[in-house]
Amino acid sequence: MRVGTKLIARSLAGAALLLGLAGLAVMTPGLAASEGGTLTIPLDPPPPPPPMPGVAGPAGAPLVVIDAGHGGYDLGAKAATGEQEKDLTLAVARSVRDALARHGRVRVALTRSDDRFLALRERYEMARKLGASLFLSIHADSAGDDQEAHGATLYTLSEVASDAEAAALANRENKADIVRGVNLSGRPEAVTSILIDLAQRESLENAAAFTDQIHREAQSVLPFRRDFHRKAALVVLKAPDVPSVLLETGYITNDADRGLLSSQDGRARVGAAVARAIEIHFARRFAQR
Repeated sequence: MRVGTKLIARSLAGAALLLGLAGLAVMTPGLAASEGGTLTIPLDPPPPPPPMPGVAGPAGAPLVVIDAGHGGYDLGAKAATGEQEKDLTLAVARSVRDALARHGRVRVALTRSDDRFLALRERYEMARKLGASLFLSIHADSAGDDQEAHGATLYTLSEVASDAEAAALANRENKADIVRGVNLSGRPEAVTSILIDLAQRESLENAAAFTDQIHREAQSVLPFRRDFHRKAALVVLKAPDVPSVLLETGYITNDADRGLLSSQDGRARVGAAVARAIEIHFARRFAQR
């Protein structure tokens, strides 16, 4: 819907139902507004965008954004023993942040540092706006009544999904998107598509390399599934110019996995291993330049 316009959504018994920015109005033909022909129901204004997170670490160092999955009224998975995914993901994300902050080699930010809801797009857009070089979303899996399912999994965006996202970005009307610091506004369609495609492919390659690094560094602490690297059309991974990985740290429905994530010592060991993988990943990337 374009700003400043009203659209007729449907007709009900001769009355037109109109939806505008100010609210919902029902207008009866032949009855003037002054005669009570319009009933306006105010709508709540859209919520303001979430505040940008603070960044810790030395100036000029590469930036990783750690995303604690779920939050607020979005509880995520829940264990029979009461643990909620949104709490475990935040605790693990803080452990990774704390380990990185102690080492002081990279900059780090959390999409949320408390129990709040964030839309999926808001999460990766934070990484884009901050100019992050890496985005890691942390989750915990669930298998319902199957308590035997266990192990961590790493997800990157499928090529089919990345192609669709690149096409959608190329076709957006405002073309004000900035990819890798390049403003796409006013550029020819062919050039826009090429720039987005190059950024997307580079991001996918870096994300795949990062999954291998996490597996190498964390497998002694965090048991992984045999098929530990999967690809999926997950919304939170769709930033076209930020390498993005989703880490399922294990199954909240499995006693061993849940025990590791629920203990302070277990989270500290997982956080240290993931932090080490992030630092090595950045060191290798910048050494290749």
